[in-house]
Amino acid sequence: MEFKHYTVMKYEAVDALECTNGKIYVDCTLGGGGHSELILKRIQPDGKLIAFDIDNDAIEAASKRLKDYKNLTIVNNSYVDIKQTLANLGIEKITGGVLFDLGASYHQFNKAERGFSFSKEAPLDMRFNQDADFSAYDVVNGYSENDLVRIFSEYGEERFSKRIAKKIVEQRKVKNIQTTTELADLIVNATPRIKSSIHPATRVFQAIRIEVNQELTNVKNTLNDVLDLLDIGAIISVISFHSLEDRLVKNLFRYHSQKCHCEPNQMICKCPPPKLELVNKKPIIASDEEIKENPPSRSAKLRIARCIN
Repeated sequence: MEFKHYTVMKYEAVDALECTNGKIYVDCTLGGGGHSELILKRIQPDGKLIAFDIDNDAIEAASKRLKDYKNLTIVNNSYVDIKQTLANLGIEKITGGVLFDLGASYHQFNKAERGFSFSKEAPLDMRFNQDADFSAYDVVNGYSENDLVRIFSEYGEERFSKRIAKKIVEQRKVKNIQTTTELADLIVNATPRIKSSIHPATRVFQAIRIEVNQELTNVKNTLNDVLDLLDIGAIISVISFHSLEDRLVKNLFRYHSQKCHCEPNQMICKCPPPKLELVNKKPIIASDEEIKENPPSRSAKLRIARCIN
């Protein structure tokens, strides 16, 4: 299958980085290379870009697309290892900025065998890293009923979590659930018919994907690591696609941009100075034109912060 990837808010996210020749930039989620290519064009001839991805399809496609750029280093590894990877490359500080484009890509959703989509029959997979041992099959067929309720509620904000988890456990006693369509049909049958613009399986599939790839934990840990790596003036640009990710980014940015975290009854403030200043207090969203061209971009929110300490 040809690698297809739509770069969401390409100009908004890269404009936010204020790309400058000679500085070091990091694209934590290379994907199809759309953001990376625009960054590379703007930091010629002496800027450097380090781009991370764990998806072999993305690495192959982006490597071809960006083959003519000599100041690019593609790292076939997760951004969770950003500190060690940059140290191995001899980079102490990110002097320009860092970009995150979170979540699954267009290609991952539309390549049936990857198992991200409930509309295409495929084995339960959902791994970003195809070399990983743990998949959606292990969650669906191995987690206890209570743990299924927990992840469906926390990561999917699914109101019928208990019904769905109970149905999954009942089905497992007869036969393990093997495919995406089996699971989607089970969810439809386990939930009442209500008027909604989204498929009944949407939230559960999102929750399982987040659990399989430890998305929220990885984002939180990596953003904290990045704060230690940013040079003064460097920028973080983060695109998120669902409320849990956006809330995490919003709260972390807000915390590190506040001057004081003292309890109300504390007489003397000993808080360190803030690390960040918010570039935009409200998230930037995709334009009407972009949403018309790529409907999933309607969910995207872009938050930007600058390192000041």
